Amino acid sequence: MARSTFPRDRFDDLPDPSGRIGAHRAENPRLRGWIVFLWAAIATLVLIIAGIFGTLVVSGRISLGPDDAATPVPTVEATTPAVVDTSYSVVVLNGTADEGLAGALRDQIVAAGWPGDGVETGDSDSTDFARTTVFYLRESDQSAAEGLAQTIGGADVAQSDFLQPTDDPGTPDDESAVKRLIVVIGLDRAAGQASESPAS
Repeated sequence: MARSTFPRDRFDDLPDPSGRIGAHRAENPRLRGWIVFLWAAIATLVLIIAGIFGTLVVSGRISLGPDDAATPVPTVEATTPAVVDTSYSVVVLNGTADEGLAGALRDQIVAAGWPGDGVETGDSDSTDFARTTVFYLRESDQSAAEGLAQTIGGADVAQSDFLQPTDDPGTPDDESAVKRLIVVIGLDRAAGQASESPAS
């Protein structure tokens, strides 16, 4: 084939291209390294989170099931059995403005077995005492107080040293050892209802 007879120009002296050109250009190896590092970091983070979560589940700090409702344990309150003990002296005080309530309640107590000379009556300093209450001194007296409260048709029971005897050091006897119950009639028994059971 005959060689070209055209005159040489500046396009005849172009340098040879280095490397691949165009669509066949190779992928940058640096970019591939960053992608591998990113996926490795994500995988490591996922494994750490899974390990922490698994440890919490195994140790019981996290429950995967529904929380078990705490079963309430019934509490049985210790109750003192009522005992009718006529060896206790009784003082009945009228805590209302109605006349005759203390005497009527005294008759009811004597009819239940207490000796007549063991039940005294009087008026309370207050005339607006809310609820009829049997007061006792010692914890060992509570059973007798409960028994008297039931005997008079129901009443509150409370521990107090109200009108309880104290020991006189000038006598050989211990007056504080006397067993005494104090009944204060309240407005729940007013209007001549001393012999009826008050609403509890």
